[in-house]
This record gives sequence, C-alpha cells and structure tokens, in this order.
Amino acid sequence: MRKFMLFVGGLIALFVLLANLGPMVLLGLSGWLLYVVFKKFVKSDSVAAKIGWIILGLFILGIAFSNIYAVIGIAAAFGLYWIVKNWKKDDHDPIVPEDNDDPFANFERQWAELNN
Repeated sequence: MRKFMLFVGGLIALFVLLANLGPMVLLGLSGWLLYVVFKKFVKSDSVAAKIGWIILGLFILGIAFSNIYAVIGIAAAFGLYWIVKNWKKDDHDPIVPEDNDDPFANFERQWAELNN
C-alpha cells in the first residue's frame, strides 16, 4: 500500500511539475535578467542610463511576479525528489533475536510475527 501511495503521489507531483515547467523557466530567466540589469545599473554613470535600466528592471520584475506561481512547480519537484528518495526505504523493523530473555524484546518479536 505504501508503494502505491508513493506512486500516486509521484505521478501527481510529476504532472504538476510538467504543468509548471514553462513558468519555472520564465521565473528563472527573469531572475537572471534582473541580476544582469542590476549589474548594468550599478556600472552606468549617466542618469538617463540609470532611468532606462530601472524601467527595464521594473518590466522584468513584472514578468517575474506574473510567474510567481511557479513556486508550486518547485514544491512539486521537491516532493518528487522526496518520493524517489523514499521509494526504496525498507519499512520493516528488524526482528529481535529469539535467544534474548528480555520480556519486552520477546513481546516485540511475537508482535512482529503476528503482523507478518
């Protein structure tokens, strides 16, 4: 049952990731362009150039804010990573050896035998 739920969750996360792939690319591109515009703004000397870089930066910032829902795609990518990482995780506890005389260990061993 655990593997089935992981598979269904992974499938949903994959579809959400694929649906938000375009906005994720545009968000990353706009972040990089904002970095470039900021570097050019700092290097420019004239007031007209600084005003031009500010206008361009505000335009790119608008593109970034319009693609802010790409964070859902980033969360889906993280969820997919978590599911793949936990796919092969063994959920069985090791059974306590039978030669142990501890009553609590004996109970744990008998409980594990009942559940298997």
